[in-house]
Amino acid sequence: MHESPAASTPYEVLGVSSQATDEELRRAYRLKLRKTHPDVGGSAAQFHAVQIAWERVGSAESRAAYDRTRFGDPEPTAGAFSGSSTPGSGSSSRSSQTGLKTRMHGHPGGQVRQRYLTLIREWAGRGTVVDDPYLPSLVRSAPRGIRHTLAKALAEEATAHLVSGLGIGFTAWHDVDCGNGRDKLDHVVLGPAGLFGILSEDWGSTVSLRRGELVGDEIPDEEDPVHSFQASAKSFTRLVRVRFTGLIVVVPDGDVDGTPTVAKRGRHPLVIVVPRSRLNGLLRDGFPGMDRGSFEKVFELRSTLQNGIRFVSS
Repeated sequence: MHESPAASTPYEVLGVSSQATDEELRRAYRLKLRKTHPDVGGSAAQFHAVQIAWERVGSAESRAAYDRTRFGDPEPTAGAFSGSSTPGSGSSSRSSQTGLKTRMHGHPGGQVRQRYLTLIREWAGRGTVVDDPYLPSLVRSAPRGIRHTLAKALAEEATAHLVSGLGIGFTAWHDVDCGNGRDKLDHVVLGPAGLFGILSEDWGSTVSLRRGELVGDEIPDEEDPVHSFQASAKSFTRLVRVRFTGLIVVVPDGDVDGTPTVAKRGRHPLVIVVPRSRLNGLLRDGFPGMDRGSFEKVFELRSTLQNGIRFVSS
């Protein structure tokens, strides 16, 4: 099962504290079952969520196993990117030195992970020593906004791990500065199919497109992920003087149905929302119906990007 720091915990679904007794959990479960049953006005999705929550913490063994679940561990190769070069320096990650994997630059998830560490320590309180900022009990008790920050950092690292295996024909830059001192692009990937900007996200719930914008139970009403992504891409294209073939929003498998798209409008490129397992296929093959670029164009674009890209500070 997909486990996200941003997802509602079983305790939140059941409406009890993580310190609740076994009897309190049992009473809460029975009450929630009655309230969410479709026959009394509840929804099938809510009813199912209550059942899943009980499966995860309803017995002493499953509850202990759930409470031990640790967050914050990056993908196995993510650390290889932390020493990646700034553009034009000539150094690269260990992945690119093999001559087989994607050329990688920047520090995926670095800025967001640092933001999480700052937020979790501020939330814990001044003077409090946080020995392990990824301690399960600490993460799960934090406000959802802080948990989403950690989930996003992990999502960016997971995307970078996938992209690193695309092959020598690809180059990727992570945590890219958009030049306005405010926004960043999580990833910029160049390959034979074109130039793509990528937003890595994990809201801990399913998402869908409505009127050109992403919506979901855990996406705050005031947030406009797609519009913000498009604005950041526009700032980047003005700064570096390149155009994106397309923009990709990647979310965990199971968090989106199909491949919803936001149609190209004016100078805004097409936006596609994909589950993580489909990302590399899209980067290799391009969007359906699009023309693939030439290797000569890729070479020229790589030089332009190498000379123009700057990274945000972590």
